[in-house]
Amino acid sequence: MNARYWPCFSVKRAVAEALDMAIAQWERRRNREGAGIDWMFTVDRSREKLGRAYPARAGHPLHRALRAAA
Repeated sequence: MNARYWPCFSVKRAVAEALDMAIAQWERRRNREGAGIDWMFTVDRSREKLGRAYPARAGHPLHRALRAAA
């Protein structure tokens, strides 16, 4: 590594370590509080609305319906 970049590297490393610690602390608090996710769609509803982005599995009834409609 070039000597002139070394001071920047140590600062970036310190910032990255501080960020890692802050994220770990936030994650522990969220887990302790039992935070959950309020999903807006079920997988089947997502496949219905966004079929190209959420392709159905071959054995799934929606997959057969999409194949029949195509």
